[in-house]
Amino acid sequence: MAPKRQSAILPQPKKPRPAAAPKLEDKSASPGLPKGEKEQQEAIEHIDEVQNEIDRLNEQASEEILKVEQKYNKLRQPFFQKRSELIAKIPNFWVTTFVNHPQVSALLGEEDEEALHYLTRVEVTEFEDIKSGNRIDFYFDENPYFENKVLSKEFHLNESGDPSSKSTEIKWKSGKDLTKHSSQTQNKASRKRQHEEPESFFSWFTDHSDAGANELGEVIKDDIWPNPMQYYLVPDMDDEEGEAEDDDDEDKEEEGLEDIDEEGDEDEGEEDDDEEEGEEGEEDEGEDD
Repeated sequence: MAPKRQSAILPQPKKPRPAAAPKLEDKSASPGLPKGEKEQQEAIEHIDEVQNEIDRLNEQASEEILKVEQKYNKLRQPFFQKRSELIAKIPNFWVTTFVNHPQVSALLGEEDEEALHYLTRVEVTEFEDIKSGNRIDFYFDENPYFENKVLSKEFHLNESGDPSSKSTEIKWKSGKDLTKHSSQTQNKASRKRQHEEPESFFSWFTDHSDAGANELGEVIKDDIWPNPMQYYLVPDMDDEEGEAEDDDDEDKEEEGLEDIDEEGDEDEGEEDDDEEEGEEGEEDEGEDD
């Protein structure tokens, strides 16, 4: 399996600097201050000065990292486009990828999975300055569930760092709104992980209550999108479990045959002993005669 791509380190929000250490009073103003306390106060002031330099370098590094990430984000785009064109040649690529992903599959009911069979392309687009947010687009073929050809969800961070999100309104066909099907059953992957009854995957498009806790969006953007092939190629766990059960059955059958053989050998040994005892008895009777 291909190793997961680690996303580039993005600039972190500026942390509030701690309050400056209290200034050392003029020695002449406190002639009675013990020597040990004076040295401690001087050390605190020097630490604050060094920390200021560290913070300055961190800010500079964040700006430079952002420029590098912006550069390589543009360089990656033609390859993402080429990959999408190749993926389009593989039937059910994206639904297979989502079902094989442990976190995403936990959100999929059987009807969700059926709807995702019509998903033909997924695109993740970072905004120009990257740190302000991104958009995830899902492209669908004509399907019996909704009219939309594209479903999108955007995530934004304003200048103060507050998150927000907005998404496409899903135009459900009559009686096909999966977000209202509370009786939707879990798919096999969800049942194996013993999750509770999941909400619909499509509820994510309408949930803007906590844009900062966007777990599904982060999984798609940072884990699946960089290398979806690693999840598409994950072996079917049901097949693996079936093979393991078959192997166990074969082992048990072999053990059973071995036990039968051993019992047979023991029985033959007992028969041989009986025959020997019988021959010895006949010899004894002959001698008596």
